[in-house]
Amino acid sequence: MFFSQAGARPRTWEASPAEHRKWVEVFRACDEDNKGYLSREDFKVAVGMLFGYKPCKIEADAVMSSVNSNTSGVSLEEFLNLVRKKKEAQLYRNEIRHIFTAFDRHYRGYLTLEDFQKAFKQVAPKLPERIILEVFR
Repeated sequence: MFFSQAGARPRTWEASPAEHRKWVEVFRACDEDNKGYLSREDFKVAVGMLFGYKPCKIEADAVMSSVNSNTSGVSLEEFLNLVRKKKEAQLYRNEIRHIFTAFDRHYRGYLTLEDFQKAFKQVAPKLPERIILEVFR
């Protein structure tokens, strides 16, 4: 999906001026006929340009149902907000993946209790063993 609803929320992140300009350029390039908003198809093309994939029907429906009902699509302001949130979610997932990889010392794709215990002994050596066991479960 376009936004992750599970667990902790990503930290607030701000785009660089160059990134912001790129998003505006993509919006303008995809806004056929300069109507001031992106239609469903325009939006799909814009996401493809920025993130390298075409949104599925469910994702496009979710975005289109969340936009201002006075327009027939996604305004520039809404688009910039959607892209910022998507970028935040990507960065958050990358951070989680990095942490998981640090715990998965044998690159198995899953964590054993032993992996978990060793990681916590390094980062929180005074944390009681019972807490580590509870978190693992």
